[in-house]
Amino acid sequence: MFAIISILLFSQGFVVTRLALAYFDPLSLAFLRYLLASVVLGGVVIVFKIKPPDRKDWIWIVFCGLSGYSIYITLFKIASLTIMASTSSIIVAIVPIMTAVFAWIVYKERLNAIQCFAFVLAFSGILVMTLVNGTIDTNAGVLLMFVAAIFMATYNILTRKLVKKYSVMQVVIYSIFAATVALGVFIPRSIEDLRGGIPLIGFFYLFLLGFFVSAVAFITWSWAIKTAPKISYVTNFMFVTPFLTTVLGFFMANELPGLETLFGGILILSGLAIFNFHGSITQWLRKLAGKDS
Repeated sequence: MFAIISILLFSQGFVVTRLALAYFDPLSLAFLRYLLASVVLGGVVIVFKIKPPDRKDWIWIVFCGLSGYSIYITLFKIASLTIMASTSSIIVAIVPIMTAVFAWIVYKERLNAIQCFAFVLAFSGILVMTLVNGTIDTNAGVLLMFVAAIFMATYNILTRKLVKKYSVMQVVIYSIFAATVALGVFIPRSIEDLRGGIPLIGFFYLFLLGFFVSAVAFITWSWAIKTAPKISYVTNFMFVTPFLTTVLGFFMANELPGLETLFGGILILSGLAIFNFHGSITQWLRKLAGKDS
């Protein structure tokens, strides 16, 4: 249930970001979103008395905040100006594969041939979105979103180091605090936006992003990871995100994906499916080979 709530909110976030950028500068929106999230999570820290990490580990918390929130969200907001919500959700959905590849490099976790094929297939989907029938702005948006996904995967690797010592809530909350401080460089832009006069609908989008998509979604996601027997039970739900985002994008923002998004998305989602279910595929191939012999 926690995972379902999180995925619904994350999917909504892709669409709401696209809508909110009609009223906010992307950089000021990034700061205001996490400022609101920090206020909410600050209340959680007070109520549940969540202790901060040790001083010696704050450098890792800051790195987590930079890679997973401040840098990621800055690139995400800028890219969202030129690409549709469905496109961005599909690209970000490649994060689990990137995380596994980074874990292979950093922690020497092995990837089999099927997983490597799945990564190449998913990456080819990114190339299709970037190179086929796209304008220069759209291509740049896809590339920025891809770089954002790389930073999110880096965040996952750094988080793995910290959750061995701290709770998921501690890592998430204090990383968001650090990210908000880093995003403080965009305070002048935020003040300029607010002085310019934001309509009520703009503040409504900001509330959805800061309270629900950031604070609530990350809390429920953390509880999902904590309570699930296996993390894969939770991450499997990420397959639904692009579909939900496409549906929400059509109804909320009247966005209809182009052919390059459909073809590229099919390749990416196929790669994700193969990567996630590589164990079952391997068993099926072995059984097939045994029957042939």
